[in-house]
Amino acid sequence: MRLEIGSLLLSAVLAAGIAFSQPVRKSASGSTAAIFRSSMAQDSHIAVVVELFTSEGCSSCPPADKLLLWLAASQPIEGVQIIPLSEHVDYWNHLGWIDPFSSPVFSRRQREYSESLQSEAYTPQMVIDGKAAFVGSDQNRALAAISRDLKEPRVMVSIQPVRGADTSGQNSASFAIKVGEHPRLNLRGKALVFLAITEDDLQSNVRSGENSGRTLAHTGVVRELKTIGTLDVQPDAVFQANAVIKISSTWKRKDLRAVAFLEHQGSHRILGAAETPFPSL
Repeated sequence: MRLEIGSLLLSAVLAAGIAFSQPVRKSASGSTAAIFRSSMAQDSHIAVVVELFTSEGCSSCPPADKLLLWLAASQPIEGVQIIPLSEHVDYWNHLGWIDPFSSPVFSRRQREYSESLQSEAYTPQMVIDGKAAFVGSDQNRALAAISRDLKEPRVMVSIQPVRGADTSGQNSASFAIKVGEHPRLNLRGKALVFLAITEDDLQSNVRSGENSGRTLAHTGVVRELKTIGTLDVQPDAVFQANAVIKISSTWKRKDLRAVAFLEHQGSHRILGAAETPFPSL
């Protein structure tokens, strides 16, 4: 919850030739982020993973949660598909409110970033493609970081629902995940294939702690994060697998998304990513 302000001017981003699209209006039939992201053609956009380490027990986190909502809903940078991952840490749960979305898994992941990025672990903290970390409510710096390095080579990642699979049903869903077409990267070693399940359009009425009395809204909340494979970082390396996800009765299926991404094991850089909504019943 350490707050350090460090903004990059938005004019610098505009001067770099980045075009910004207009925000998308919310439909009465569902969440803005889900509607907009479902309509995007993944193959025509560069996927950028935006991770927000946050907590409902942190009084400085709500502005960062709102920024992630805005990034997901408006998709403000032309040609970029922002994939939001809201990861609620558990180390502020002792302050009087237990964040219902928190997990020690996300606290450990943030500590790994602290080591690779030589940064402190705090909330709110935003990490862009595993390469840049900063205060999670800093909109100008977020836009600049997302816009940076868009010309860098990326690994092809795809994820699609497996229609008609025996494992698909009310309480589960199956996805086909592929990784391949590695460009030549200045990296060695292994990369991990991750699968994240996220849920949009969530909110909490906080009854105690630093945010007592506030209603907090979230998007891209990570419900499950797991490693499903490993491959070498080299041009001829490929990965293909089907993953079955068990759906909790507390999740809203219509707001769920499956995100696959490839992360370099040493630097924690994200080399490629893709997302897809859950198949309807």
